[in-house]
Amino acid sequence: MTFTEELRTENQDVVECILEHPFVQGIGKGNVPMEALAHYIKADYEYLNAFMKIYGIAVSKSSSREDIAYFNSQIDFVLTSEIHPHNNFCDHIGVAYEDLQGYPLPPTADHYIKHMMYHAQSGSLGEIIAALLPCPWTYFEIGKELMQQFDPSPDHPFYPWITFYADKRVEDVVLVMRNRLDQLAQEASAQERSKMKDAFRKSCQLEWAFWEMAYTCEEWISKKGVTAHE
Repeated sequence: MTFTEELRTENQDVVECILEHPFVQGIGKGNVPMEALAHYIKADYEYLNAFMKIYGIAVSKSSSREDIAYFNSQIDFVLTSEIHPHNNFCDHIGVAYEDLQGYPLPPTADHYIKHMMYHAQSGSLGEIIAALLPCPWTYFEIGKELMQQFDPSPDHPFYPWITFYADKRVEDVVLVMRNRLDQLAQEASAQERSKMKDAFRKSCQLEWAFWEMAYTCEEWISKKGVTAHE
């Protein structure tokens, strides 16, 4: 069993929770509350901006041109390709993509970004990839699951979103990252592999929390919004 196969097996419980989440299931059913979609886009736009910066840190920690080229291509993928699923949600709720950009991060998205930044700044290249990998990997699994479960037709409201993440382009992103992480894990100490596993599991858990954050329209707490307990 490869290192990433171990990671996937050890985190089956979290992946199942992600696939069963009402936001994810709502995408498959074509029925997600509009305010949840807007909240998701606001947070994910800023999250992906941070994701690209972490790829940039990975470039700075890369010793081979192959790694540099790959991370550079991933920045381009986020910039030019991942806007399409966002636009699908925007079209559905009738809001311009530009109108949902530049908002403060909700607590969970803020924490997720800082979790990845921590590993990017203080960890090895293996830790960075381990922290980043759950995002494309779980989205690819969501795309596959929704295709199998709901078999959406082109007139499904979220057909572009589902087919984008079920596509081979996303699968290829996952496979390249998995292969590189497997290589780095072979060269790593037991302590380093433990750090990779911790980074990966927390990112999986934060992927679930991100869906929950969007679905509940999570905001930072304030006295104005608190209802006093009896």
